[in-house]
Amino acid sequence: MTEFLIEPIKSSVQSNCHIADARHADEFSLCIYLLKMREYYRWEKQLSFSDVLSKEQVGPWLTEKETLWEQLEAAEYQDVVIGKNKFHQFDTESINKLLVPQGYVYSGGLGYQCRPVFFLARLLKHYQYSHYQVYIADTELARDLAAPPAYTLGNTIFIRRESLKRFIWEKVEEWNWRQQNSALNRAMKHYDYHSNPLHVLEQITDNEIESVLLHEIGELKANDLLDDAWNEMLTIIPRSQAEMMARAIRDHIADGVSTLPVLLEKQREDSIHFYFGNFQSIRQKLFPKLYSAYTQWVTDKQVDKLFATVEKGVSHWSHIADDIVNIYKQYGDQSAHYIEQHVEANIL
Repeated sequence: MTEFLIEPIKSSVQSNCHIADARHADEFSLCIYLLKMREYYRWEKQLSFSDVLSKEQVGPWLTEKETLWEQLEAAEYQDVVIGKNKFHQFDTESINKLLVPQGYVYSGGLGYQCRPVFFLARLLKHYQYSHYQVYIADTELARDLAAPPAYTLGNTIFIRRESLKRFIWEKVEEWNWRQQNSALNRAMKHYDYHSNPLHVLEQITDNEIESVLLHEIGELKANDLLDDAWNEMLTIIPRSQAEMMARAIRDHIADGVSTLPVLLEKQREDSIHFYFGNFQSIRQKLFPKLYSAYTQWVTDKQVDKLFATVEKGVSHWSHIADDIVNIYKQYGDQSAHYIEQHVEANIL
């Protein structure tokens, strides 16, 4: 497959991305939506992270994009056509059988809150990790507004380096403005950021790919520990505090069985600091003992104590996850309030 022949595939995938955005872009809070739109603009216009965006640039483009979405809101997703072959947009495996040998990778699946997520990118790496297939995507040719840095379909893990780099850049920029996050301060001491910010951004991105992969593997392992009704529950209590709590609990289990044990065992101090630099909001609220154990580890380097807290967290949150599924089974679509009460009563 030549570069010329990838263009119609790119066009059809981008059309599906537009349709997904037309149906779901309004599900983001206004603040998150505007931030995502600015970076979507940066991606579409192929601008560097060092380029300053102005309202005069982004405003008309945003209006144009929203007008397009209004026109596509009732449109149906398109099949992906590759030569003489036509594939359903969610038939990721069959599509990649043709694209991967030519140096491209595709994904079509359901992401956060069952939102369709599509992308087409140049393939950076493809390898087997344990019994998981791992695709690391590089330059993205087609994408939607959500553009998560990583996600899993079955036993296949997709890591989107470009999206991960954008996420890291946002965190580093926030640190650079405020200089208040002590964990990120410690992480950034491993890099000479101010001498060459864009080069350091590339370094951090490459270093953090392992953490992202470990988290996705943890998500798969966590799914094995969770009740079969877990995902059903999430669809019944969408956009609620209870849903946010449930997702944070699953993250704690995932990182407790995969991410943190490996980073601690390998003594990846830069990644450990970066992990806790992003350990904020509801995750820290539910599990303050983990952050306290981290700050103690910073002082005494007694990794066994931090390990013990991680292991305790897996046990604790696995039990709480069982509890809230049972609450859901009892109260159904009225369960959100009871779930919130139970989680708040069992903060660790």
